[in-house]
Amino acid sequence: MQGQAAQDRAAQPRTPTPEPRPTTTLRQRLAELRGPSVAPHPLDARALAALAANPGCKRRALLDGAGVDKGVLAQALGSPAPFGQSQFAFMRGNAFEARVKADGGAELLRLLYERLGGSSPAPGPDVATPDLSAAGPEGRAARTALALREATAAGGWALLDHPMLALEVAGSPAYLEPDAVVVHPDGRWTVVEIKSFPMIDASADAAKVGAAARQAAVYVLALERVAGVTEGAEVDHRVLLVCPKDFSNLPTASVVDVRKQRAVTRRQLTRLTRIEDIAAALPEGTTFDPACSPQELESAVSAVTAAYAPECLAACELAFHCRARSRAEGAVETLGRSVRGELGGLTTVAGVLAAAAGKEGDPADPTVAAVRRAAALRAEALESAAARRAEALESAAVLRERAREEESAVCR
Repeated sequence: MQGQAAQDRAAQPRTPTPEPRPTTTLRQRLAELRGPSVAPHPLDARALAALAANPGCKRRALLDGAGVDKGVLAQALGSPAPFGQSQFAFMRGNAFEARVKADGGAELLRLLYERLGGSSPAPGPDVATPDLSAAGPEGRAARTALALREATAAGGWALLDHPMLALEVAGSPAYLEPDAVVVHPDGRWTVVEIKSFPMIDASADAAKVGAAARQAAVYVLALERVAGVTEGAEVDHRVLLVCPKDFSNLPTASVVDVRKQRAVTRRQLTRLTRIEDIAAALPEGTTFDPACSPQELESAVSAVTAAYAPECLAACELAFHCRARSRAEGAVETLGRSVRGELGGLTTVAGVLAAAAGKEGDPADPTVAAVRRAAALRAEALESAAARRAEALESAAVLRERAREEESAVCR
């Protein structure tokens, strides 16, 4: 009986085992989002610092991770933003950087030794300037890491001009290019930032210095990955900021401590949702190819959650598009993050106005009570101002009437 049952089972047709579906790698998926014929747009430290300042914006995280040119995308959507550096400022910055690095970086090294030299001997004419050329950003990053290890092992001064550093952002590699990195004889690595804004009386614009510090903190984080696998290496938390002195083109320098910016940037980058998770939630066929119609691009962009704030206007090419959509939805984020934080569960402007007028909202809610109190104070202030304005108008009318009477008496 058992042999007959085995024969019956063998005679039954077997259901073919389904072959596993081919999986799409993250690189392929990002290429599909970017467009099959579109080259990836590099993610620089300035954009990465802006991304870290707004980690809740999945839209920017995905677009930057996929290498989408947000400026071109904003143009295709009909919301171009006057964002970026002018051609004149770009040329001026390049000319100043060339002057700082002339003669093998002698002036740059002199400024660095005066401020961060420590007990090491002064750099001489034998400073190493390794060749960092290689094929592609991956090759240049590997060549930079090798040059850093060799310079640290040699125990002398070394100047790396425009090295390439790699940093993982939301599961995707980003390649960064600082102006320079100097290796000290004691194994310290110092980031050098060269900016074209002036330093007047040893002081520069605080906002511009802050932006440079956030940008340099990204480079420090990327360098720490290489230093972690290099014996005797240590990344200095102080960076050298080189700027024109007063109103001349002569370079001067200042030391900027970026420990706070480094800690904030590291914490914000760890909060970013991984890019593959964001991409997996998108509808099938979503693409940001600028060759698509504005309607298709609008649908693709709307499929990714954004976190707009007024600060985005100075840091993101899509800010004008996101602001228009945020205003159309009546979101309170258009008024600023601080306002959004104060309003609690009230997420729309219409909801805030309705709660202030007593039409919606729970009176026991502290936020609703505060909004209604503010509305009452505003109404009281407006009423008082209107009463004062009416009194002023009445007094002016009385004075005009008296002036006419006096004028008539003089004429008679």
